[in-house]
Amino acid sequence: MKKIVVFHLGDGEETSTVTFLGQDVQIQRIGCHGDAERVQAVIAEYDGAVDAIGLEGYPAELELGGVRVAHEAGSTLAAAASQTPVVDGGGIRPGLERWAVILADRAEPGIFSQKRVLMAPGLNHGGLSQALDRRTPYLRYADPDVYFALPDFPGVGSQRTLEQAVKPTLENLKNAPFRRLLPQPGAAGQPRSAAPFEWADVIAGDMGAIRRYAPAQLRHKTVAVEWASEADLDDLRQRGVAIVVTMMPALDSPKGLGRWSAATIEAVLVALRANPDAPLTEDTYLDLMADIHWTPHVRYLQPQEAGINRFAFVIHPLNVHFIHNSPQFGWTKYLPDDLVERVAAYMPPMYLSRITGGQSPTTGQRIEGHLISLAATPRQMMQRGERFTYDRLNQAARIAERRGARIMGLGAFTSVVGDAGITVAHEADIAITSGNSLTVAMTLEAAKKAVQLMGATDLTQGKVMIVGATGSIASVCSRLIAQAIGNVVLVSIEPEKLIELKRTIQRETPGCQVTIATKTGDLIADCDLVITATSAFGQRVIDITKCKPGAVICDVARPPDINPAEAALRPDVLCIESGEVLIPGDIDFGYDIGLPPKTSYACLAETALLAMEGRFEDYTLGRNITMERVKEIYKLSLKHDFKLAGLRFGEQYITDDDIKAKRELADRYRSDPALFERVRSDAAIKLKDIPVMSKGVSTSSNSRAPLLAAAAVGLGLASALVGRKLLGSK
Repeated sequence: MKKIVVFHLGDGEETSTVTFLGQDVQIQRIGCHGDAERVQAVIAEYDGAVDAIGLEGYPAELELGGVRVAHEAGSTLAAAASQTPVVDGGGIRPGLERWAVILADRAEPGIFSQKRVLMAPGLNHGGLSQALDRRTPYLRYADPDVYFALPDFPGVGSQRTLEQAVKPTLENLKNAPFRRLLPQPGAAGQPRSAAPFEWADVIAGDMGAIRRYAPAQLRHKTVAVEWASEADLDDLRQRGVAIVVTMMPALDSPKGLGRWSAATIEAVLVALRANPDAPLTEDTYLDLMADIHWTPHVRYLQPQEAGINRFAFVIHPLNVHFIHNSPQFGWTKYLPDDLVERVAAYMPPMYLSRITGGQSPTTGQRIEGHLISLAATPRQMMQRGERFTYDRLNQAARIAERRGARIMGLGAFTSVVGDAGITVAHEADIAITSGNSLTVAMTLEAAKKAVQLMGATDLTQGKVMIVGATGSIASVCSRLIAQAIGNVVLVSIEPEKLIELKRTIQRETPGCQVTIATKTGDLIADCDLVITATSAFGQRVIDITKCKPGAVICDVARPPDINPAEAALRPDVLCIESGEVLIPGDIDFGYDIGLPPKTSYACLAETALLAMEGRFEDYTLGRNITMERVKEIYKLSLKHDFKLAGLRFGEQYITDDDIKAKRELADRYRSDPALFERVRSDAAIKLKDIPVMSKGVSTSSNSRAPLLAAAAVGLGLASALVGRKLLGSK
């Protein structure tokens, strides 16, 4: 049996035996209370009697930010032994820390991504700080505060600048007592600032320093340390810490708590060398480390934090009125709308709220979401280059990562801009979905339900028009509807794509009658169901006065293509918005997304559903939505009990009385063609008085505003960036 002895900063002695890399190793730990002379004496005493000696908390060298200096007392200790190798953990700590970050990220994807990291301290944790620096641009060092009660300094982009910043710290520590270099748990003699710890999402470094200098409340924080004991975990649990990660391997279990220091691990590896004469070099250690099969221990300390799959969803104001209605921006209603929209578009993404309470009744899987808002309206996105929106979505993805999300959904117009999510998915480090697969599925469900409510008994005998048919959502809707209803009218301003879509449908569904057109015209008069999903602005997408009695219009577009004033002209026509969804569980969005409580847009629901299923992958991207994906996501919605919400239009639920009244009117019009013609003619006259618009944007919206007003809005918006600001939805 191999034997090692480890001298540590505490008191007392203990001996244990572990089996590591297939061999039994006896580990004897002896406390020397930071006394260098005692350490030298016991090293000499055990020299030649054990296979390796470890010095825990007695470093020979101090390293911070790439700068190294010898510790005056620590650098002399190894010379006390002439036969047995003496190590302090510095030989394997950097490599194991870098490896541990990779393995922890594999076990818990995104655990460190885009997080605010505080090194407490960074001293002799170069491998850990380097690995974390690759996963986040937000890294700061608490070393000046930990060691000198001075303000911390942030991580900086230049290694040279960082080296210049840390040199004074190391010069003042090279002759410091060992117990000062590795602080132990207990009350600090001089309190440290809580601000750096409050700023951080992840606190990394040494357990003793964190327990000694961190504030009493560390709610929702992640702590990453070299090693920890159960007593350490109990202390952090009481402070509200969510997760603890131990970076060193557990000697007694591949996935157990890492309760052994780097000095102990290095001493064990030295003792287990196949060739006792092998030099203690990086190559020797790498060869030994390659045989370790392990995963850093990730312990959830708060039961409510464990087992939650997280997602994020991006929303934005659908029109300028959403900005006006926000409490922080009510004053903008006194300024020109065009100006307010243009200035707001340049605001960075903003975190809005946490979505809680989602849980699958089938698997029990819990989910948590995060709402993030852009400030640009759809019109502003369309007026600017694609890169303008891509850059803001990339910023939103980084916010999502920091919150622990592993998939982000693109709401409303963010899923339309450019290549419909493909570029964002390529550039982001988390999965992306537009949510359009479930939008298609729930649109068809809502349309089917609406047509049935209006009295249709045999849906296969109807006729359906799809407006904007060559778009990403409408094209797959067209193909799926054609399989159920053999008569479809496809309308789009892209004639070449219309021809291709018609051929696709005829190939997939032989015998289906397909009519194509660039305008709805009089073709709409024969359609029982009209689905509109365009990206048109400032246009009249549908002339509702031409619809047949009792027709159903399903408006999938966001913002909508049909406005309430137009819909009111034909009270016999049932207008609905695309299918909205009830997410299972006691869902709380934490923010008003423009829907009744617990009700979600289908695109948001798809993102939540994928998180619930654990499908953290790019799912619905681009304009070619596949029928296979639509069918798959629909089956998943049934599995996890995602349900179609009540039908709505114009922010109002459609009641049974509404349906009854519409059906009665439709029956009257069908039985009295002359009456219907008068009603339709009157409606056509009234329609001329309604501004031509779609997406809530009229053709005349093109105002120009004074430069002075622009400056006022810019200053006002910038000053309000710290709070919750804009309401947006899909």
